[in-house]
Amino acid sequence: MKPPAFEYRDPRTREEAIALLAEHGEAAKILAGGQSLVPMLNLRLLRPEYLVDINRVAGLSFIEVKGGELAIGACTRQRAIERSELVRRTCPLLHEAMPFIAHFQIRSRGTIGGSLSHADPAAELPTVVTALGGRFVLRSVRGERVVSAADFYTGFLSTALRPDELLTEIRVPIPPVQTGCAFMEVSRRHGDFALAAVAVLVRFDQDGRCAFVRLVVAGVHGVPFRSADTEASLIGTKLLPEDAENASRLMAAELEPISDLHASADYRRQAARVLARRALECAALRARSHAEAGT
Repeated sequence: MKPPAFEYRDPRTREEAIALLAEHGEAAKILAGGQSLVPMLNLRLLRPEYLVDINRVAGLSFIEVKGGELAIGACTRQRAIERSELVRRTCPLLHEAMPFIAHFQIRSRGTIGGSLSHADPAAELPTVVTALGGRFVLRSVRGERVVSAADFYTGFLSTALRPDELLTEIRVPIPPVQTGCAFMEVSRRHGDFALAAVAVLVRFDQDGRCAFVRLVVAGVHGVPFRSADTEASLIGTKLLPEDAENASRLMAAELEPISDLHASADYRRQAARVLARRALECAALRARSHAEAGT
């Protein structure tokens, strides 16, 4: 398979890349890791007139702490995030989810910004960054704007990213150390996209009752799915197994998954319910362990 004809652009600065996007608009596509873009080109699902390669743009690959947030450059390879001690220490949920993304060969080329911008509803990174309350830094010739993950995803493979904007950075609030987290998914084979996946964060107050919970599901809606009602039902509880079971059933009742050649809607709903219960129990156990250890 061969891609359609296109003109190749190789900017070396953010300003050059942004100027190219401003000039060509919807006729241009960004090339970073290429793990989603290149197959879509070869299948002729995309026919851009220009490819803007940002691999040599300076300042788009980094992992650091800025003002209480974990900041990651959009061109940072997924494998670098997976192996980062800083990510493991400051953002365990992101660290835990990384090995579920495809295979290490793909993670060695794929970028965090590419996966987040592609917006596949079965992908792990959009779900995790949504659960963490992440924000995306978008730049254009008009300036910079910061969009929350909750507002970034607008539909299947659709985002709030405008044709002339470049995603340059992802910012994730660093969870308090007493936070428990869990990421779980089910797929046909390891490395496949998730049929259903769940990311959970939990914190308890001094009385051992749930004071904060975030539960986001992948693979069941066009965007990462978060149920405010399910989260509210857990606040003030001890988050015992029966609480997790009740919450997971409440969440599953809200889902409207699709059926396709990989799984039926009923299977996805059931898988999401079981994963939610297990992830809530796991995150609660970890949160209690942090509290007992005084961390």
